[in-house]
Amino acid sequence: MTDRPPVLEARQVLKGFYGNPVLKGVSIALCPGRVHALLGENGAGKSTLINLLSGALVPDGGDIVLDGKPVSRFNPALARKAGIAVVQQELSLTPELSIAENIGLGAYPRRFGLVDYRELQRRVAEVCAQVGLTEAPDTLVGDLALGRRQMVEIAKALFRKPRVLILDEPTSSLSGHEAGILAGLIGRLRDEGLALLYISHRLNEVRALCSHVTVLKDGVVTADQPLAGIDAEGLVRLMVGREAGDLFPAWTPRPVGEERIHLKGFSAGMVRDVDFVARSGEIVGIGGLVGQGQEDFLLGLYGAIPAKAENASLCGRSGLFSTVGGANAAGLAYVPADRKKEGLILPQSIASNLLLPSLDRQTRRGLRDGSLEATTVVELAKRLTIRGDTARPVQALSGGNQQKVALAKWLPLDPSVLLLNDPTRGVDIETKREIYLMLKGFAEAGKLVILLSSDTPELVHLCDRVAVFAEGRVVTTLERAAISEEAIVGSAMGVPAREVAA
Repeated sequence: MTDRPPVLEARQVLKGFYGNPVLKGVSIALCPGRVHALLGENGAGKSTLINLLSGALVPDGGDIVLDGKPVSRFNPALARKAGIAVVQQELSLTPELSIAENIGLGAYPRRFGLVDYRELQRRVAEVCAQVGLTEAPDTLVGDLALGRRQMVEIAKALFRKPRVLILDEPTSSLSGHEAGILAGLIGRLRDEGLALLYISHRLNEVRALCSHVTVLKDGVVTADQPLAGIDAEGLVRLMVGREAGDLFPAWTPRPVGEERIHLKGFSAGMVRDVDFVARSGEIVGIGGLVGQGQEDFLLGLYGAIPAKAENASLCGRSGLFSTVGGANAAGLAYVPADRKKEGLILPQSIASNLLLPSLDRQTRRGLRDGSLEATTVVELAKRLTIRGDTARPVQALSGGNQQKVALAKWLPLDPSVLLLNDPTRGVDIETKREIYLMLKGFAEAGKLVILLSSDTPELVHLCDRVAVFAEGRVVTTLERAAISEEAIVGSAMGVPAREVAA
């Protein structure tokens, strides 16, 4: 605990993007000599708050307060000058430069107007010793393993001798030994009077390192209190508790048919040794914290990245797909998370995007049939309530309608398996409801829906089963009766489902 006044605060800050409020009057105070945890589900607003505290974003309302005084026109340069350093989850290193060059980048010591390499080496050696970096300072960062790069990133932040250090998922790529070194370093920095903000989904780390916690849920602070009075299960409940309302269609049992996917020892990207079975008529959820291999799992099934398995059967055929075209031909369709970059051709018309996967079927005697294409477009637009002239560029549509196009374009192929990667991310409530009804309809028609979602309530209300991923493996498969937000988030964080049961 600390009675010293805060170094850095956010007071009732507001921030939104494209009319969507992300932070709704959030306050947080970072005090010297305290490790302050910031928790929240994916999409709760943590990254936005970090960017406000570091000057990367400007609040729409409220104040960023430094040493008790509101700061106007706060920006990254002012933040660095004030001693605020951030270690982001996404590394900001330059692989072509050495460890020393990366650590000192933007703050090289100078002598007579030139870089003082002797002083640079001395100071780099000092911070490397703090974080346990034993590699030669002239080693290229590109030659380091990911965990060692993470330690370079931390050393880079310490090089500027900050007063405030913000750590976003700092142990996500560290070994147990490296995480232990970091834990010791955090304790020493706290004792030296630094104010630390620690963001992590690993609740055991939070409880071991932090003394105070702020919890965000849907852009609102739901808890701001000492950690001593709350256990891991209580933190999980604070992070996930909310009302579902009538957004989701009622779940009802459905007849389950033949196996569409059967995997044993499946590996792709960061995914390792996953066993997985799914049948027609099911909606199977893929859950867990972001970046734990869920997307690689879908891409491997779809033939978009190399994959292997001890035994595999997909859509009634033995083996895995080596190409996307092969997967499409067999009855798999994939809707990516980033519709703008991967799901649509934005300058092309709505009609062209709707027809793209099925152009070879819109033919008569080997030639494109304009009448058949027009009929298909009208039927798809009507089915998904896409209104207006379909000759317009698809980029003219709202995000929700763009997502409906990204889904609808697969319907003429009548796929038997739909692989969906966060299909409702960034869309409005009404479009979400329409998509949920569509997915339920797919399953009722005997199709298999594999739903990867970072929105935990979607998994709870839509799915028959949920496979929870952590570090590239399925750590838990929750059957319908056991599915809850607490169970999904708790499993992803290593808290056994029985401990978070209501």
